[in-house]
Amino acid sequence: MIDRYTRDEIGALWTDAARFESWRQVEVAACEELEGPTEADLEAIRGATATAEQVAEREKVLDHDVAAFVDVLSASAGQPAGRWIHYGLTSSDVLDTALAVQLREVGEIILTGAEQLTQALAKLARENVDTLCVGRTHGVHAEPTTFGVKIAGFAAEAARNRDRLRRAFDQAAVGALSGAVGTYSATDPAFEQRVLARLGLKAETISTQVVARDRLAELLQAIALAGAGLERLATEIRHLQRTEVREVQEPFRSGAQKGSSAMPHKRNPITSERITGLARVLRGNAQAATENVALWHERDISHSGAERIILPDSTILLDYMQHLAIRLVEGLVVDRDRMLANLEITCGALFSQRALLALVASGMSRDDAYRIVQEDAQRAWDEQTQLRGLLEARGLEIDLDEVFDSSAYTAHSAAIVARLGDVV
Repeated sequence: MIDRYTRDEIGALWTDAARFESWRQVEVAACEELEGPTEADLEAIRGATATAEQVAEREKVLDHDVAAFVDVLSASAGQPAGRWIHYGLTSSDVLDTALAVQLREVGEIILTGAEQLTQALAKLARENVDTLCVGRTHGVHAEPTTFGVKIAGFAAEAARNRDRLRRAFDQAAVGALSGAVGTYSATDPAFEQRVLARLGLKAETISTQVVARDRLAELLQAIALAGAGLERLATEIRHLQRTEVREVQEPFRSGAQKGSSAMPHKRNPITSERITGLARVLRGNAQAATENVALWHERDISHSGAERIILPDSTILLDYMQHLAIRLVEGLVVDRDRMLANLEITCGALFSQRALLALVASGMSRDDAYRIVQEDAQRAWDEQTQLRGLLEARGLEIDLDEVFDSSAYTAHSAAIVARLGDVV
């Protein structure tokens, strides 16, 4: 992933140096569980190193990255200790198990961000539990709601994504040291269990020499879903920041930030737009991960090239997007006065359902009541005439004070937002 979208902490986990360090950890753990090496051998093996530059130089000769790594690490350990490195293992034993080690560390960072986002959204929802605003369906004014209820929906979704990510990373934290075609012909299952215990991993149920790729597909799908949730949040903020709406605005650094190179008045929802665009990349990567599931027979390496791109890129992007969203939510400018002003745009037409129900309760048929309210509500909207006045002129036997009481739309908002306590 390019530096622009890479935060330092997670980026450090995907460097060549980090990858070879995870390989080294697997090789050392395997040696520690062999019967052959002496304590002096193990001391030399633990102190052995293999830099990215050394491995790259050796790979030019061998055209095999794991073999190059093993040669460099063995040479560093010296003889006779170096002969035990990679003993009984095949490349996939190292690659897949080391990848699980990396993903576990990556998951800790991503899950921390997912929790922070969930908490930030819940806080914003609780602060605005009674902030009346327009509810929209199909992009059109529907009935009033509260901004707290609106944001609570995003907080609940963020909590689901957090939990989904936790499960996905957990099921991907598996390794395998089952050897060629997964038969343990050079080792045994007990050896695998001991090595994986040292690394804090579970064993793949049945390895075909490789860890099954549906595990990584599940992880990338969870990441894509989390990205989709971030995109939904970003899309809402983009709509609410439109000039004609202007109910919220992204944080903007006055006196420093520039919204446009040509138009000084602009304050654009660039953070939300960035989240929206990057979510598309996550979905594409999830598709590639799904296509990686079907390998030939016990294994091939058709998945390898794609995974070297989609795993670092997807995890780095999600981490970046989560922190963009946290910054956006924590700094969001909520214009409560504008929300109230927008409620008046349709001249009371938003109360049409309450008028309909009042007429039905008074004894009128639903269809007759609907036709009356529809005619007056659309006239109110089109002619900018208050719906209450139009209904009042008909002399209807309903309590208009009760019909146009906005407290009906906030009566249950606290109870709705309180449900976050079960998931956040």
